[in-house]
Amino acid sequence: MTFAVASGLAGLTAGTAATASASTAVAPTLAATAPAPTAPSGVDVAAAHSAATATLDTVGRFLAAGGQKPQGTMQQQEAAAAALAPRLDSATLPVYYLDAAFVADPSRAGTASPVATLAFLATDAVGTSGTHASVWAAKVGSTWKVVNIAQGSDETSYAAQTRPGGTVFEEPQIGAWYQLIAGKVLPLDATARQSVGPQGMPLADYHKLVRSRYADKLPGSAYDHAGIAGGFQPSNPALGKTSGSASDTTAILAGTAALAAAGAGGAWFVMYRRTRRREVIAA
Repeated sequence: MTFAVASGLAGLTAGTAATASASTAVAPTLAATAPAPTAPSGVDVAAAHSAATATLDTVGRFLAAGGQKPQGTMQQQEAAAAALAPRLDSATLPVYYLDAAFVADPSRAGTASPVATLAFLATDAVGTSGTHASVWAAKVGSTWKVVNIAQGSDETSYAAQTRPGGTVFEEPQIGAWYQLIAGKVLPLDATARQSVGPQGMPLADYHKLVRSRYADKLPGSAYDHAGIAGGFQPSNPALGKTSGSASDTTAILAGTAALAAAGAGGAWFVMYRRTRRREVIAA
């Protein structure tokens, strides 16, 4: 399998032309260019892909258990995993998350920082049953390691939609996927359409929106120090475990806590729950 990164990740144009009612003084600010998010090197992509390949036995057990905690003896688990014969089914692609620095930017257009930052590299895996899993790899120290496995293939499916000159990213706090292209944030899923409207919105307007949502919840805030993001408080961030209920431990908090411990970008705070089951791999 070749190692490929979605094209067009470099080169973002932030902002849009001012509306007819906007003053001419504001127009240059809204048309300013935002810096592009850092894309992974080919070496990093290859290393992440190799890490995903080496974890296929774990992926098999994950798929065999339907994303739940594996049951039975190790021999039974291995037999069930082998029967599914999981294989990698996509290129290893970069996954970008809404950047905390973009949210923190106090300027009107929010163009001092990229809208998104590299969170991890994802590779789709599929078993003989047709069930998919997303294998997440992050750089731990100087080594790329698998830090999480999630049901489904959202990460690679959305990342593969990147158009030339655009950047696909997730606002993980609400589970919304967008594409930033030509200075406009366009929705890619139903949650994103509810967030920015079916036609999307200019980058400056999206900056205003996410500041209203998260500016008071960034690292170092009272909200952050209280440890109440999403109603959960991690009991062991290194393993991504939480003090919530069993269903709570399947939330995005687990995955992002592990990524934060692994040093992956973008995992700055979490305030929502998702039903996708996950297995967090200790770094």
